[in-house]
Amino acid sequence: MQATSYTYDPETRCGSVLLDDGTPVEFDAAAFDAGGLRLLRPGQRVRIETEPVPRGEGVRITLVTLQTL
Repeated sequence: MQATSYTYDPETRCGSVLLDDGTPVEFDAAAFDAGGLRLLRPGQRVRIETEPVPRGEGVRITLVTLQTL
């Protein structure tokens, strides 16, 4: 799935992305580290992988990496 980087804190390696419908979804350091990135700037196009959150409360991002063509 594709999204746009919205926020990123280099100290905690946590942040959020905006899905194409404008929905914000947060990611944790484990998801950032899984993508092998060093830095993420707001506005960058990213590829994310998700998994459902228990009890149908949305999704959890498991991987964030840069979108390449």
